[in-house]
Amino acid sequence: MTKITYSQAINKALTEEMSRNKKLVCFGLGVNDSLNFFGTTKGLVKKFGSERVFETPTSENAMTGIGVGMSLNNNPCVMMHQRLDFFLLAMDQLVNSAAKWHYMFGGKNSVPITIRLVVGKGWGQGPTHSQSLQSWFAHIPGLKVVMPTFPSDAYNLLKKSIRDPNPVIFIEHRWLHNIEQETKKIKYKNKQNLTELISKGKDFTAVSYSLSTIEMLSIKNVLKKNKISFDLIDLKSIKPLDISVIKNSLKRTKRLLVLDSISHPFCSIGSEILSQLYREKNIKLIKPPLLKTLPDIPTPTSTFYTKDFYIKKNDILNDISKLVGKKIKLKNSDTILHDVPDSNFKGPF
Repeated sequence: MTKITYSQAINKALTEEMSRNKKLVCFGLGVNDSLNFFGTTKGLVKKFGSERVFETPTSENAMTGIGVGMSLNNNPCVMMHQRLDFFLLAMDQLVNSAAKWHYMFGGKNSVPITIRLVVGKGWGQGPTHSQSLQSWFAHIPGLKVVMPTFPSDAYNLLKKSIRDPNPVIFIEHRWLHNIEQETKKIKYKNKQNLTELISKGKDFTAVSYSLSTIEMLSIKNVLKKNKISFDLIDLKSIKPLDISVIKNSLKRTKRLLVLDSISHPFCSIGSEILSQLYREKNIKLIKPPLLKTLPDIPTPTSTFYTKDFYIKKNDILNDISKLVGKKIKLKNSDTILHDVPDSNFKGPF
C-alpha cells in the first residue's frame, strides 16, 4: 500500500496545474532553496523553468503587488510565504486590491491568485513566528480561506484554489506536512465538501479544522476505552463556512465541543461557529457548548511557558468528561507533544 505525504500532495497538485495551464506562475520565498518550501516545490524549476517558478527577494508587500498585477493581466499565480506572520506586511495589497478588484469593477476583472501561507507552533518560535490569523482573512469580503487537514484535501483544495478566478488564502499548518494518506485517495473531485463528518458517534459533536482535527483524532481511542463516541466534523473551508453538517449532527448528539486549538478566543473561527449556531432556532443543546482555544496572550518562546500555553490532550478530555457527564480514566502518556509534532522533527525548515 503506497502512501503520500501532505507536502507531496501539494507538489502533485502544483505539478498538474502548471502542466494544465501554461500561464500559471509559482513564486515566493524558499521556492527554490535546498528544502523546496517544505518539499512542496521539489522539481518544479527543473520541469517548468525559472521563468515560471522563481525565488523572490524578502519583500512581502512588493511580491504580493507583483502577484496581484500579474493576475489582473490574466497570468494566474501561486504565491508562497513560509510564515503567515510576515505576510502581514502585504495586507494593503491583499485587502485593498486583490480582495476588492472584482467587485469595484462590476465583475469585469478577476484576480486569480492563490496565496499559500504556513502557520505553526512550538519549537521556541515565540510570539512573532507562530501566529494563526485565519480569522483576520475570513473577515475580508472577497476572500476565500481554506485550511485542509489531510493530503487528499490539500491536493483537491489547492487545485480548486488555483482554478478559482478570485483570491484564495490557502493556509497550511507546518505540523501537517509529513502526515500520510493512501495514494489512492488523492483524486480530483469536481464537488468538494467544505465541511465533512469524518467519524460518527453518539455522545457529542466535535468540530475542528487543520491541526485541531488531528488532535481530536489522537484522543479517539482513549474515549473509546471509556465507552464514549463522538461525531468529528472537519472544516476544510474557513470561508465560506458551511455549518449544515454541524446542525444535522447536533440534532442527534445535542452536545457540542469546538476545538480551535490554533486560535485565540476573541473573534476566532470557533466563536463564529457558535455565533451562527446560536441564531439557529431548531438547535436545542443539553449543555452549553464548549469552545477550546489558546489563551488570549501572545505565544511564549520558552518551553517552560509553552507547556502550559498549548492545549494538552488531558485538557480536552477533562472538558469532554464534563460535557458528557462521564468520568474518563486518564493516563500520563495521554499527552499531545506541545513543542514538536513528533520525535523526528528537526526544526521548522
